[in-house]
Amino acid sequence: MDYSDIKLKNEKDLRELLNEIREQLRELRFKVGEKQVKNVRTIRELKKTVARVLTLLNQKRISKKLTVEVKK
Repeated sequence: MDYSDIKLKNEKDLRELLNEIREQLRELRFKVGEKQVKNVRTIRELKKTVARVLTLLNQKRISKKLTVEVKK
């Protein structure tokens, strides 16, 4: 998933996406342990996507906090 696609989502959608990706990552780890997956690169890609989503969530949280402080 591209960063530009993720960036357009709101916080609720980002949290749902984060849960889905983490579940996929969990399943892939089990499959790798059982030697059912040959392409382990997908694990790396999913981990990077998780980091992107968490970064966006933190940026949105900080920007909300700053806007509240400025309004006071």
